[in-house]
Amino acid sequence: MSETATNDTNGKELDPKDQKNGDQNGEDDKKETQPPVKEMRAVVLTGFGGVKTVKVLKRPEPQLSEGEVLIRVKACGLNFPDLMLRQGVIDNPPKAKVPFIMGFECAGEIEAVGEGVTGLRVGDRVSALCESKAWAELVTVNAKYVYKIPAKMSFEDAVAVTLNYAVAYALLFNVGNLKSDQTVFIHSVGGGVGQALAQLAKTVGNVTVIGTASKHKHESISNVTNLLDHSTDYVQEIKKISPEGVDLVLDCLCGEDANKGYNLVKPMGRYVFLRRTSKLTTGETKSVLSLAKFWWSTDKVSPMRLFDDNKTLSGFNLRQLLYQQGKHEYVRDIVERVYKLYSEGQIKPLVDSSWALEDVGDAMQKLHGRKNVGKIVLDPFKEPIPRPPEEVVEKKRKGSAKEKDNKEKEKENKDSKEKSGQSGDNGDKKAEDGAENSK
Repeated sequence: MSETATNDTNGKELDPKDQKNGDQNGEDDKKETQPPVKEMRAVVLTGFGGVKTVKVLKRPEPQLSEGEVLIRVKACGLNFPDLMLRQGVIDNPPKAKVPFIMGFECAGEIEAVGEGVTGLRVGDRVSALCESKAWAELVTVNAKYVYKIPAKMSFEDAVAVTLNYAVAYALLFNVGNLKSDQTVFIHSVGGGVGQALAQLAKTVGNVTVIGTASKHKHESISNVTNLLDHSTDYVQEIKKISPEGVDLVLDCLCGEDANKGYNLVKPMGRYVFLRRTSKLTTGETKSVLSLAKFWWSTDKVSPMRLFDDNKTLSGFNLRQLLYQQGKHEYVRDIVERVYKLYSEGQIKPLVDSSWALEDVGDAMQKLHGRKNVGKIVLDPFKEPIPRPPEEVVEKKRKGSAKEKDNKEKEKENKDSKEKSGQSGDNGDKKAEDGAENSK
């Protein structure tokens, strides 16, 4: 197709090449006038596996949509589902494909409000339960998953309370139907949810709380009537405390512990399964063997057995309830009840430690090793732990390897010299013996 000439402002024809150059210059001018994309720091999952797949990267700031609020994040919560997500073993993972921003909960201040949002405004202090993307400096969240926090509640307390205590409240009172003069048995009572369960159980009159935790956590755990070491025969210990059994078992371990827990439940008692996590995160990465062992070691209880035993078996999954089953108003009611208890001083969250976003790998390893007592928090404003640059670490590693090789060579040379010396001594002795015999 032939190119058509265009007249300039003086009526003269422009060369087609000049016209193209003019168009290109116009496009360049448009690019120069466009504002640069604003970026933020975020914790990004780059692939499923160990902690090295989790990195702090720059990402474009999120754009506000209808029905959402934009939150400047002040604190984030770390939970076992985050470890499961990283390993790729979580049920109903977020719809986003890797790489994506991690994090299921955060707290902060609202910076912008989208169209159609009511009851929230700029400057409100809030917490939010997100379907991922919470671990960033900014996050957009649908308003139905956002909750105003009490005036005296810190952002750190907000992420220690909102998710853990909402789960605990539903387990104890909505599902477990805990009442006064009853006995409740809680696994992993030293964790964030475990501590929430123990505190909330104590708001009911004359309730006996029995809990298991690792021995090294015992001194830091309160609100538990009888604290047992999980590595011991805790079933026999519980039978000594409550020969008839317990009214409520709250189990986050499953596997063999589920079978033991069910047998501890007395007639008209309840066994509630609260998460499928601990037994699935035995290593840093996903283990098919652990999955198989978890499934195989758990008894399959038939409805007829429940009928004959007069027991109730149930479960509770807040993520599923909130994002898949649309029960956000149910969850909001529980969160507001929990905030009321906080304002009245009936509950006080225990924060184990606070970490910079850049130190999320260390925070995950602490949670993975069950070394925390209470909630682990990520703080976007916290300074990371000073670390040497990667090239220094690599140089040090190579230097250590070289030093090790030199030491091994020195040892080999020393051994060789000692052997040579022994051979020489033997030769001299033989020569002396020969000379003596000749005499």
